[in-house]
Amino acid sequence: MPTDPPSILFVLTRGDSIGGAQIHVRDLAAGAKAHGWRVAVALGTPGPLIGMLEEAGVEVLLVPGLARSINPFADLGAIVRLRGMIRQWGPSLVACHTAKAGLVGRLAAWLTGVPSQYTVHGWQFAEGISPLQRMVVLATEKVLARVSQKIITVSEFDRQLALQHKVAPPERLITIHNGMAGAAAPRAVRNDGSVHLIMVARFQPQKDHGTLLAALQQLEGLPWTLHLVGDGPDLARWQTWVAAQGWNDRVVFHGLSLQVPSLLAQADIFVLATRWEGFPNSILEAMRAGLPVVASNVGGVSEAVVPQQTGLLVPPENPEALAQALATLIADRQLRLTWGAAGKLRFEAEFTFEQMLAKTEKVWRGE
Repeated sequence: MPTDPPSILFVLTRGDSIGGAQIHVRDLAAGAKAHGWRVAVALGTPGPLIGMLEEAGVEVLLVPGLARSINPFADLGAIVRLRGMIRQWGPSLVACHTAKAGLVGRLAAWLTGVPSQYTVHGWQFAEGISPLQRMVVLATEKVLARVSQKIITVSEFDRQLALQHKVAPPERLITIHNGMAGAAAPRAVRNDGSVHLIMVARFQPQKDHGTLLAALQQLEGLPWTLHLVGDGPDLARWQTWVAAQGWNDRVVFHGLSLQVPSLLAQADIFVLATRWEGFPNSILEAMRAGLPVVASNVGGVSEAVVPQQTGLLVPPENPEALAQALATLIADRQLRLTWGAAGKLRFEAEFTFEQMLAKTEKVWRGE
């Protein structure tokens, strides 16, 4: 007798922003469908992610009330609505991504008796987050871990952090590094005499555009151009700052862009100034594009970037150290090419999407 295919319902808060978690879920959903899974994605907000999912043939369910902000009444309503969707859609597994979706999705799955798994894209009790938030989130995660079949961390740093804080027993925690689907765009040829830096990150408190711009103040005499890709609540603030600095001809704001591979292909150095991270997809995408990486040494960043081989790591919120690292690479074209090539080889050996999907499917199946 024929058997029903395995079915998986992903839960994610935002469909209106395209960040690392959105790309991760989009690619996993498409990959699972291609491998014969019945797949749907539940989102709290509409946006460009819906079009991407539907283009891949993935069903999308909207859950009113499922948002990143804390609102007990809206959150309770979202749990009730998602519980009804789970009962109606009938998944064999609920896979939750990001903290708020992890809370709503795991509780809704538990209420329906469907097993759930949670993928952590950076714990919300890591260093750099306010002490009160860390305390509340840690207590919540310990409770939710009891109803989680497995917890996937995208970096070993986050797995060790969970073990240190006794979030869950070791056998329930597994590290699967992110992997990037697709291919890099062909390298562009430029002869403008400038070294092009690029940072791909939302303008929000986690990402530290201020430290990057402070570092570049120390390098005004060097031939750099900076490309900033992303939107977010702090965008206007930094646009105003750049204009006041007289840098409108040196700093390009691209906003939210779906053409990141093409932008990376025109750059020389990738930089990520940040206060905390899980395992950034943006760094993997830069490595795939053959760019050397200069990044804040937080979270799982050091599990991707090998200092003095594929790039440089600097302490977070340290403009002087960041300026020194950038100056080293701005001054040495051959070093940029050598480290970029080594990063591309490392990406191909360790961080392809196919590797991540194969490991993740084993966890979904309980192998």
